[in-house]
Amino acid sequence: MSQNIYHIYDKVFKKILTLSSKAVINLINGLFDTCYPTDSNVTYNWTEFENNELRRILADTILTINGNHSYHMEAQMTEDEDIVFRVFDYGYGHADRNRRYAVNLLTDTEGYIEQSTTESGCELLFPEPKIIYLNSASKVPDEYCLRLNFGTQGSFLYKVSTFKFLEASLEELNNKKMIILIPFQLLKLRDIMKKERSEENLKALQYLIEHDIIETIEHNLTLNNITDNDARRLKRLTHQLYQHIYSHYEEMEVLNMLTDESLILDIDIIEKQHEEELAAVIAEKDEEIAVLKAENAALKEALGKE
Repeated sequence: MSQNIYHIYDKVFKKILTLSSKAVINLINGLFDTCYPTDSNVTYNWTEFENNELRRILADTILTINGNHSYHMEAQMTEDEDIVFRVFDYGYGHADRNRRYAVNLLTDTEGYIEQSTTESGCELLFPEPKIIYLNSASKVPDEYCLRLNFGTQGSFLYKVSTFKFLEASLEELNNKKMIILIPFQLLKLRDIMKKERSEENLKALQYLIEHDIIETIEHNLTLNNITDNDARRLKRLTHQLYQHIYSHYEEMEVLNMLTDESLILDIDIIEKQHEEELAAVIAEKDEEIAVLKAENAALKEALGKE
């Protein structure tokens, strides 16, 4: 897979992580089995690098919740045996930028006792990592391990677990409230459609879009797991991925039209509702201003007569 194609999925993933704090917290709770309240504070620790074309690219995605605990999420399309080294490198970079001094080395937050000749020192606090495989991941392990050997000081096993998105059922995504990953459901039929764009497969793709994606987004909006703006942006991102994956096939012409109607026109309707609500508020304020102006004019006239 070319680097440019990979960047399309990487960019969509990073855009997904800029949705509302509520939606992002739900994703973190689902991926890492945590239970943060959805009104928790989310801090973004983006780092950047420049590619060969000198374009600035966001390299890693590390989020800190409530200023205390950090989580590193890497989205992958294909298996990469070197990914654990890259995750460790990003994790170390984050820990180094947030290094802690004068830390009590005898006890830590987990109550672990460490023998030391000094009672205080420095600490590098690594983020909790997770690799999210968006595409088929039959050869991907459940966990990557990297042994850190410190010679006479001993060794430590650094572990990075994986989440295989296409192996997760729609029920699991809903139960764990990881709904902001839903646009990547489009990848389920990508390989099948490459081989054969039969009427049966076209109907399966239409069902996937209308039921698995759109209805799921609307259902989670009803449950207040995401905001109105989240729902609009998820549908836009779904449309962008659909255009990239499927729209160039000649057989897709009819489905392209249906997809445009179900994704774009629905967005337009929602935005129109917001515009109407805003117009109603403005009209109400204008009416209040008009009443105040009339009262002011009447008061001036009364004072003038005196």
